[in-house]
Amino acid sequence: MQRRNVVGNPLGTASAAGAESELPPYTDLLWPTVQAVIGLGGSGAIDEIDAAVAERVGLSAEARAVLHGEGPGTEIEYRVAWARTYLKGMGLLSNARRGVWSATDRGRAVRESEIRPMQIAYTAEKRRKRMVRASSGAQVVPLVAAPEDPELWREPVLGAVTDLPDDGFERLVTAMLRAAGFKTLTTLDPDQSTDADVVEGTGVLRVSLISFSVFFRFVRGRERVGADVVREFRAAMVGRGEKGLLVSTGEFTEDARAEAHRHGAPPIDLVDGEGLCDLLKEHGLGVRTTRRTVEDVALVPAFFAELAGR
Repeated sequence: MQRRNVVGNPLGTASAAGAESELPPYTDLLWPTVQAVIGLGGSGAIDEIDAAVAERVGLSAEARAVLHGEGPGTEIEYRVAWARTYLKGMGLLSNARRGVWSATDRGRAVRESEIRPMQIAYTAEKRRKRMVRASSGAQVVPLVAAPEDPELWREPVLGAVTDLPDDGFERLVTAMLRAAGFKTLTTLDPDQSTDADVVEGTGVLRVSLISFSVFFRFVRGRERVGADVVREFRAAMVGRGEKGLLVSTGEFTEDARAEAHRHGAPPIDLVDGEGLCDLLKEHGLGVRTTRRTVEDVALVPAFFAELAGR
């Protein structure tokens, strides 16, 4: 296993390992995180919450400096991000504004003894939804991220996308489209857009020997995207591209998917939050995959039986 580095640590790998051992798993940070937000007056910026959680769990300066992988973020920041994502799914935190998290009424009232059962129920519900999608033909990508649920790696990725400033979100969109093979990208001037959480524009995509123009729109911050958004996108697409690509950090409703492929209307390709994460993983944009070798060891009774003369 790759050892994480500790910034400015002159004591070598032994001290680094000791600092890393101080770090609790993100599941143990759920209660300290919700309490940290409440302690900040009910809401706080990400860096404030990270610092408050580290203070509450009594982390040393060395432990706070342990990098996640090769950085630039720290391991405690990464684990608190997981905790915030879980708490949002459990209904205890919200982030109506990018980079600012608030305690909900339920979060203010929750007791520490209720946290673990709520986390288990939330994880089970996520697993159930994935099973439903898998049975309908949706792709499920196995990737170890958390011992409780190997599929939840996408959630902190989507959280990171949501927390990006507007210009950072636009840079992510253009980087991903270029990595996917788009040429001559042009994005709409932000001053012309009525929604800071929307990046749209045109580009030329080359597939083998064929090139075609694409009108794209990336939408973040919505958990559910309905047919009205698809219809609005199709209207904006007229005269701007041969193909349409609509990407959301949330989920498309069944009505939205039906509208995207409605008979007699130009088809629109939809990519939801899970698909967006898969693309970021595929192109190595903010997501690193580490492959591990696992040994399956089994007893061969016949070998010992032969030695024993049986």
